[in-house]
Amino acid sequence: KVFRFLKFKVYSDAKLFYRRIVIITRKFPREYWELGDQMRRSSLSVILNIAEGAGKDSDKEFNRYLNNSLGSINETAAGIDVSFDARLILETQRNSLLEEAKDIANQLGGFSKKLKSS
Repeated sequence: KVFRFLKFKVYSDAKLFYRRIVIITRKFPREYWELGDQMRRSSLSVILNIAEGAGKDSDKEFNRYLNNSLGSINETAAGIDVSFDARLILETQRNSLLEEAKDIANQLGGFSKKLKSS
């Protein structure tokens, strides 16, 4: 059970998503540093909650952390949308990032359902 999160596809996908967010937000103008910082923190939170939850003793506890991850991916998606409205990212970037976020959200939801049924 030690570090079992390293084998989860959603964990790997969330890490790739985080790296993309870091690269994109690095280019934000100084006046938008709060938005970039929040997007980096919320996307990192997805990863860290998966890892922390995976170390818990019960599936019920783990599920709570997956729900936190789901909240964080939604927060990041909102940041992506705000970034687009502020013309910080292109529509193609927005669409691609939101598609990745949706995939991660779906994986988290499926994982959560699986834990509830076991």
